[in-house]
Amino acid sequence: MGGPALAVRGLSVRFRMRGGAHIAAVTGASFDLAAGECLALVGESGCGKSVLASALLGLLPGNAQTAGSAVLGDADLDLLTADERTLVRTVRGRRIGLVPQSPAAHLTPVRTVGAQLEETLRELTGTRRRDLRKAARAAAGRAAFPVDHLDRYPHELSGGLAQRAATALALVGDAPLLLADEPTTGLDRELVDRTVDELRRHVDDGHALLMITHDLAAAERIAERVAVMYAGRIVELADAASFFGAPGPRHPYARGLLDALPERSFTPIPGMPPELGDLPAGCAFAARCTYASEACAAQPEFADGIACHHPPAEEPARA
Repeated sequence: MGGPALAVRGLSVRFRMRGGAHIAAVTGASFDLAAGECLALVGESGCGKSVLASALLGLLPGNAQTAGSAVLGDADLDLLTADERTLVRTVRGRRIGLVPQSPAAHLTPVRTVGAQLEETLRELTGTRRRDLRKAARAAAGRAAFPVDHLDRYPHELSGGLAQRAATALALVGDAPLLLADEPTTGLDRELVDRTVDELRRHVDDGHALLMITHDLAAAERIAERVAVMYAGRIVELADAASFFGAPGPRHPYARGLLDALPERSFTPIPGMPPELGDLPAGCAFAARCTYASEACAAQPEFADGIACHHPPAEEPARA
């Protein structure tokens, strides 16, 4: 692997609400992502994963406040401070491709999928007009989108087909960094595997991939590393082989995520995540944690790949 394709340091996102309240959607996220590497960002719905991706692309709403930095290695460009003109002309689609969480919102409703692929190919790759149809068919095939559906409009597609159309569009520009936000939503297991394998080929060709997902089986299939997010914070960053195998996750929340899988112990994590607008001063997971102690009233520092007052070597015995 080469140097970092993306270097994120202390990325935080706050939303200003009516009445002066603030919601801390992402707090202090830091990680590197190398060319030829997939980092899977996992966690329960509402933990801030998609907000982080939106921040990287400058797609946050007007009431968002950001802090920290997110530097694209090939351009030495801080995505958090880049202006809209720069993002539109040099970043989106060219340096960063996006597989969106809600493909219907990113597909133009009055144009066919084929027309949208052809336009994207013309803009990003300079494909000649006479070659556009053939190139669009090839682009569709990369995402397992049926070529006999290219003349259909987005409203004529199932959720799974819309997801594959969005994936095909994201791959067109051959961007060095790809953000895949829940790319397997609405797909059956066979198509999940095909989509993940195509994304893996993108990585094997030397590209970087940040895959945001709650599908841990897909993450295990594709990722070199795993970042676990809880209540807006990254609480564990680990090698994927050791995370899914031995010795396994180190943070109690991360272990709970794996234990909740049907193929494992199928034991749900008790309780509910805290509201992002009313986070506790200490560890946000303490109210749901078997190992919580008085120390957890203070926010744990992220060190050695984990933010926890009771890392494995120091865990007290279970009651």
